[in-house]
Amino acid sequence: MSVSERRAGGFTLVELLVVITIIGILMALLLPAVQGARESGRRATCKNNLKQMGLAAQAHVEKHGYFPSSGWGYMYVGDPDMGFGHKQPGGWMYDILPFMGMMNIHEIGAGLDFDAKRAALAELKAAVVPLFHCPSRRRAIGYPHWEGSWNANSPSTYSKTDYAANGGTTLILGTGPNTSCLSNYPNCNWTHSDAWMSQHHDGVSSERSQIAPAHITDGLSRTFFAGEKYMNPGYYYTGNCCADNNTAYQGNDWDLNRWVGTGSGRKPRQDTPDYGNCTEQFGSPHAVGVHFVFCDGSVHTVNYDIDLTLYTQLGNRKDGVMFDVDF
Repeated sequence: MSVSERRAGGFTLVELLVVITIIGILMALLLPAVQGARESGRRATCKNNLKQMGLAAQAHVEKHGYFPSSGWGYMYVGDPDMGFGHKQPGGWMYDILPFMGMMNIHEIGAGLDFDAKRAALAELKAAVVPLFHCPSRRRAIGYPHWEGSWNANSPSTYSKTDYAANGGTTLILGTGPNTSCLSNYPNCNWTHSDAWMSQHHDGVSSERSQIAPAHITDGLSRTFFAGEKYMNPGYYYTGNCCADNNTAYQGNDWDLNRWVGTGSGRKPRQDTPDYGNCTEQFGSPHAVGVHFVFCDGSVHTVNYDIDLTLYTQLGNRKDGVMFDVDF
């Protein structure tokens, strides 16, 4: 047999190395496309999460006449015996649970006395809802925490959220009244009076708010209801962050509420290492921008470089500025 006939059945080392190199080049070229396709799918899921929350908010409006409230303050979680609106100590995510087919979570602790309910509401605080998580940021599992609640015990891990309601242009934070309010409502010592709230709250969901569609004078299609919240990637999994240290079912706080404004501290921002762990702003892990659901239920992506005056107008339900927005 000739030399050429013997070589016809195999590869030389050089030929094998060339093939491996070509495969490596092809993989390097294809990997960004694969990663891009995966991120596109995650963004679609994130937008759908907001869409579902927007539909739940619309159902809440249809039944109660106003958008979900953000409860009493950050030291409270939802109470199934306290109804909706002004009287409900829990936040907006707690209020939309029945309209997302999750009445079983909303009703945890119903009918129990105070001590038994405190123990039962620990189960509520731990109940993870996948729709409340953006898959581009983190998995839908329980995460560490470092803040408790006056009306609930603390489980080992808390349910978190990657979304926040539109609190408008004025930062409103408070612990809420003492626990006697659970039986004495409305005879409570409020951090912010009704008159103060009426003057300063220009968003859609805040402390004890009951914002009806008629109160959104700039138009439902021109006003944010909720969006993705900014987070420092270094705190995604730790719970050691004042903007992500509590549960998804608590009252008004920057875990669940964000604000707009023309200052740089309110600018929508892509998640950035080493920037902020107590922040007031909306943001996201996506390179393309931040997803928002508007009060009419539509979902749009807002670029990070949006004009801050326009951005502030989109968060203020009653500034009197009428405009058309092309997303």
